[in-house]
Amino acid sequence: MQTLLDFGVSFVVALQSMGDWMIPVMKFFSELGTEEFFFLALPLIYWCIDSALGFRVGLILLSSNYVSFIAKAAMAGPRPYWVSSHVRPLWAESSFGAPSGHAQHAMSVWGIIAVYIKKSWVTVVCVILIFMIGFSRLVLGAHFPHDVVLGWLFGGILLWAFSHYWDAAAKWLKSKTFAQQVGISFWIALGMIVFGLLTAFLRKGYQLPEEWMINALRSGIEPVLVDPDTIFTTAGTFFGLAIGAAWIHSLGGYQAQGPFWKRALRYVIGLIGVVILWQGLGAVFPDGDGVLDYSLRFLRYTLVGWWISGGALWIFQHFNLTTVDRGSSEATSI
Repeated sequence: MQTLLDFGVSFVVALQSMGDWMIPVMKFFSELGTEEFFFLALPLIYWCIDSALGFRVGLILLSSNYVSFIAKAAMAGPRPYWVSSHVRPLWAESSFGAPSGHAQHAMSVWGIIAVYIKKSWVTVVCVILIFMIGFSRLVLGAHFPHDVVLGWLFGGILLWAFSHYWDAAAKWLKSKTFAQQVGISFWIALGMIVFGLLTAFLRKGYQLPEEWMINALRSGIEPVLVDPDTIFTTAGTFFGLAIGAAWIHSLGGYQAQGPFWKRALRYVIGLIGVVILWQGLGAVFPDGDGVLDYSLRFLRYTLVGWWISGGALWIFQHFNLTTVDRGSSEATSI
């Protein structure tokens, strides 16, 4: 393991020595792999471009985020700038390093977009983005090469699973009533919470080696190695996204067609709702590590997920910003 870390440090240092001109370019590509970027891009796809694709992107992103949390806690891998003071922390993070969440999310999300659209130029663009997002994590000192490779590997497994089992799972869910779909979604979300908390508990009390901690603090960000907030954020968003999609499907479905001005207006109105629920409730609800704090976090993100896949769509239909299309292949379904 030490040999792998030493090689990784040398590789990252060599990349960073190529010049500071790379920094803004690499930060741009890293931004394209952040949860915040996808949080803005997902509604755009869902509300304004293709709701079926948007739903797939949402679920695979949440799945990737959850798998990344579990894998990071299990592997407890350091970041390059923790291991060596020769690595510049150009993109500091507080969590464990392996696998790279950016690389994993990029493979999952941009991969599912390429698989869904099935156009050569889209595939080429997505492959370039997947590579550059992963490569940027090396230049910025956030990950070792093996972190990025592992991220691509986990993302690829998720992409394969979604591509092969989506239709069968969707067909099975469509045979269930709305109440049954909500129940299934709730039990999945509860399972995510229980397994996530168990993983966090098993890693509780882990201490970074003193040298790693000293190096990590140079970045100005103190490591928070396993943050249970991620569990409730992911589970809540999944639950909300699922029940919102099931509800809209029970009302006849949704499709994102329409003139440009309607699509643009949907996005603005929808984002206002996201900000109110995401940031507004975040400012009101307590942010701690108690049962009430975690319960309110779950509720908050459930509402955000429900708004994206259900509430906003109902508003769009109510004000004639879209149409109900029961026969469209693009119509949202769980």
